[in-house]
Amino acid sequence: MISLTTPNVEGHQIIEYKGIVFGEVIRGVDVIKDFAAGLTNFFGGRSGSYEGELLQARSNAIAEMEQRAAGLGANAVVGVDIDYEVLGTGGNMLMVTASGTAVVVQ
Repeated sequence: MISLTTPNVEGHQIIEYKGIVFGEVIRGVDVIKDFAAGLTNFFGGRSGSYEGELLQARSNAIAEMEQRAAGLGANAVVGVDIDYEVLGTGGNMLMVTASGTAVVVQ
């Protein structure tokens, strides 16, 4: 599966549009990671624990979007967009949404 942020796949012709597809992931941040991130915020630097959560959530959202595209018979997703939201009481939930247009390319 090819997933691109561009509206087309260079060197290939889009022969069929299958529709808009989404992949959504909501992940909770546990108390240990939240504590570690709080220390990083206090002392400065990057928060490896939050970065890991973000990377995993984004990867899962893209994979889910690609699975849904494949289920429609597509072999590519163009115009991919990734959105992030913080949810829940205290902002301890992370939602990542991947969306794009499922297409068939030659």
